[in-house]
Amino acid sequence: MTAALPAAARRPTRRARTTALVALATLPLLLALAGPLIAQHTIDTPVTAPFATPRDGAALGGDQLGRDVLSRVLHGGTLLIASALLVAVVITLAATLIGCIAVLRPAFGRAIERSADVAILLPPLLGIMLIALAWPGGGRWAVIAAAIILGVPYTVRVVAAAASPLATAGYVEAALARGESTSYIALREILPNLRATVLTLFGLRFVEAVYVISMAGFLQIGPQPPASDWSLMVRENASGILLNPWAVIAPSLAIAMLAITANLVTLSLAPDTTAKAATR
Repeated sequence: MTAALPAAARRPTRRARTTALVALATLPLLLALAGPLIAQHTIDTPVTAPFATPRDGAALGGDQLGRDVLSRVLHGGTLLIASALLVAVVITLAATLIGCIAVLRPAFGRAIERSADVAILLPPLLGIMLIALAWPGGGRWAVIAAAIILGVPYTVRVVAAAASPLATAGYVEAALARGESTSYIALREILPNLRATVLTLFGLRFVEAVYVISMAGFLQIGPQPPASDWSLMVRENASGILLNPWAVIAPSLAIAMLAITANLVTLSLAPDTTAKAATR
């Protein structure tokens, strides 16, 4: 009885911390979505001298073409966040379905495992370049496709590892004895017990997608000038960092803030296994 009190006392604190982190994570999301509405200038309008320091009319100064850095930062996050969310959703859904089926069908599971092992060995940067450059027309959709293709194999392995103990559970064996279909067992018997794993994977895949898409933008694989993509802004303005550091620092901080807050929320939503172990 006394051992259970500390865990119970910690629950409100953990819930409050999670709520605070979720609220914090929504700030960059809301700023990115509302940014184009509150930006003072358009993304391609020169308002000052190239790499001008902050002054009236340009709170963070100008970029390499004299465009307002703050306005471009406010415009630059919407497509990045939308792309990362799309990648995270597709990878999580596909990997969860494949992983659950793989543990119920051993032959299929072995084939998936071997394929995933080969795909994981491919260096991410090389994979992005091969897929994006081979994609007709390239652009942002090529980077999204590359991120999904490269992200699914690893996520499948994680889901399969988490679902493997459940495949031998009594309720799963009972469903198999009743003659239930594989899809029914995967969706109704196994998936509800993987909520914490799937939620954590979704958050991690979102953060990974932010990094992958940003890296591709920095390498100019995907968004092209004059797009106001944050990673593209870092590359374009790197040559003038000593003249106006904010042209590089502002988009870099935006990417870091988005990734860090999303990662903190993912960790806060993960199950508290330490507390459970202490109360056993």
